Amino acid sequence: MSTPLWARNARTAVLLFSLGSRRRGTDSLSGLLPVPRRPIIDMSYSAHFIDFKGSSIPSSMKKVVVNKLSPNFGEAASVQNAPVPTPGDADLLVRNRFVGINASDINYTAGRYDPSVQPPFDAGFEGIGEVVGLGLSASSRYTVGDTVAYFNNGAFAEYTVVPAKMGVPVPSVKPEFLTFLVSGATAYIALKRLGDLAQGETVLVTAAAGGTGQFAVQFAKQAGCHVIGTCSSNEKAGFLKSIGCDRPINYKAEDLVKTLKTEYPKGIDVVYESVGGNVLDVAVNSLAQKGRLIVIGFISGYQSASGIPQFRGATLPVKLLQKSASLRGFFLPHFISDYKEALASMMQMFAKGKLVCEVDYGDLAQGGRFVGLESVFRAVDYMYAGKNLGKVVVEVAPFSKSDSKL
Repeated sequence: MSTPLWARNARTAVLLFSLGSRRRGTDSLSGLLPVPRRPIIDMSYSAHFIDFKGSSIPSSMKKVVVNKLSPNFGEAASVQNAPVPTPGDADLLVRNRFVGINASDINYTAGRYDPSVQPPFDAGFEGIGEVVGLGLSASSRYTVGDTVAYFNNGAFAEYTVVPAKMGVPVPSVKPEFLTFLVSGATAYIALKRLGDLAQGETVLVTAAAGGTGQFAVQFAKQAGCHVIGTCSSNEKAGFLKSIGCDRPINYKAEDLVKTLKTEYPKGIDVVYESVGGNVLDVAVNSLAQKGRLIVIGFISGYQSASGIPQFRGATLPVKLLQKSASLRGFFLPHFISDYKEALASMMQMFAKGKLVCEVDYGDLAQGGRFVGLESVFRAVDYMYAGKNLGKVVVEVAPFSKSDSKL
């Protein structure tokens, strides 16, 4: 059986201490010749990571690794065993409790974000859990047992090393806090920076009952707007009404184009669009004068080889010109300067009961609740089948009685 990580580091620390003590004053071999003093603390970071409860950290773990580039998550990635990583001086070692599923997960496995990153590499963008180890510098801000959420590569793992500066302290490991990191932040910043929302305007949110759509609906309502939300079932339409959506449209039961033309003849002032393809066509054609169309994604094309859905854009310049309208793209990493404020605002709203964060654990999915890293694959398929209501999360490690001491 391999030696636990805590034991390896503890043994290193003891060895350093004993060597330093022995060499103070005279050489133990000759007893005569003095030797230069040396500090008993070796400042190499790996020798001084602070462990939580010692043996509670195993020597190995499971993580999801991308083995080849493909938009098919099941073909691209697999669960593998790996050593539990050791945090560096400014790092945290986080035991993940929940990880979030994002539409962009398959863009990452397809290598669309950074062509220089080649397999094998770790998957997953966001997680939440407890700090179980940390480096010396990181200990100035965090302590073992703190609960933290993070937006960083390599989240699909039982343990993840996270730079302390990327951590977000949270009151507990509730997965609701996980929803803020990508889904909530995207809606908050995109509407604030690119939406230019004004009271009384009409806002259309596509895929409104999904992870990010639910936030866009609520933020638009808070701005005093009339909100329309598209969805794929009556259950989702009911949910949208419960969070303030004025006109949910179940596009499987109603004709979206006809409904928008009939009920909103003056057009839509702001569109928060994440589907692409035909839905993007409808959104462009439905814009009002000086309308703003914010593209935060195009999930309908992500599973294709190109990653881009077909779009009839030849007449786009004419349509925008005729209405003095605009098409605006949003990619979260380009707005990191707004991130801290967005998270703080959402945390405050949630604490006051002014923000709903719907989480889908997969209880109604085939195979049941998403528990364990092996469930990440089912969770991705579930989301792409359009079955989710809210943010899809995977429970990496179920709680045990011993965890109540954290």
